[in-house]
Amino acid sequence: MKKQTGYSIYNKEAKKRTKKQGLLKNITYAKLPKKKFDIIYADPPWHYNGKLQFDKTSKGKEKVDLRRTKDRNIFISTPGFKYPTMKTDELKEFPIQQITKDDCLLFMWTSNPHLAQAIELGKAWGFEYRTVAFVWDKMNHNPGKYTLSNCELCLLFKHGRIPTPRGKRNIQQLFRSPNNTFVLSQKRQQHSEKPVEIMQAIEEMFPKQKRIELFARKKIDGWYSWGLDV
Repeated sequence: MKKQTGYSIYNKEAKKRTKKQGLLKNITYAKLPKKKFDIIYADPPWHYNGKLQFDKTSKGKEKVDLRRTKDRNIFISTPGFKYPTMKTDELKEFPIQQITKDDCLLFMWTSNPHLAQAIELGKAWGFEYRTVAFVWDKMNHNPGKYTLSNCELCLLFKHGRIPTPRGKRNIQQLFRSPNNTFVLSQKRQQHSEKPVEIMQAIEEMFPKQKRIELFARKKIDGWYSWGLDV
């Protein structure tokens, strides 16, 4: 008899709750702004291959507490339930060159498991990896296979030269801010939403440049916003 797992039990429900990946392509590439930018800020919707976050009674897909009730799921969520994700090969097809100036910086968020893919994606987009721009200490943690996951990284890539004129050069790399808390507008952050203070720090570094946020959740003053939610 085939052993039951969390995936097999909730396979139909998981498929129903997963946001359609094709939704992102409904924002046609023709709708990209017909201008080029000095600063590109991106939080790609990384694909997690259907990985589920189990509740505290279950240790993983092969060690599931089957004593579930009608009203209780054995897993909490997965990023694909919150927004449509894209595989790395799909992200590579994004025509970012259409909006990239000769001298341009790319700030790209990555989850720790996607670090290698993020560097690969930056290169595919025509950028050279330079450094880690920001480390976000979320002041809480998620379970991981090896150590608890406390931080997310924002990588910095360069195309051509660093845009001028420069602003502040003393911006801190490490930023501490609780995840999923009430901030600024007093509205709770969405799943995977990044602190707006990071964008404000980039503005201080490059105050006179044209800036765009890709895969944006909401509009921010001083930035062109591109994404499903805007």
